Amino acid sequence: MTKDFEPTIVAFLCKWCSSAGSDLAGVSRMKYPPNVIPITVMCSGSVSPLYIFNAFQKGADGVLVSGCHPGDCHYIKGNFYARRRIALVKELLDFIGLESERFKMSWVSAAEGTKYTEIIKDFVKELKPLGPQKKLRRDQ
Repeated sequence: MTKDFEPTIVAFLCKWCSSAGSDLAGVSRMKYPPNVIPITVMCSGSVSPLYIFNAFQKGADGVLVSGCHPGDCHYIKGNFYARRRIALVKELLDFIGLESERFKMSWVSAAEGTKYTEIIKDFVKELKPLGPQKKLRRDQ
């Protein structure tokens, strides 16, 4: 690992809450690392584990799935489905030998721009000691 390593994070953000929280952080000019590639999805429950593994395969050092708080999903149970899948994804990451710390789930509402920035800052800090993800990259 080099001192200059800056992790690339792919973030799947729920359109109704987490993406709006990300937008709030931006328009409020809150400071956070520019390491995130945001992908807006209709619901965190629509994020397939295949999307997560594909992000790692294409070179992501970390993947974040962020949705509405449990009980506040616009699709009623979508975030509960997402939460169930997270346990499976973490087990699969461990099984293939990729650190499960490279994957994170969070709940961010549209009014929580500050919380979104803190999640990104913390995730970048957690990923830096792990170094670049090489296990699933196609270019290796």
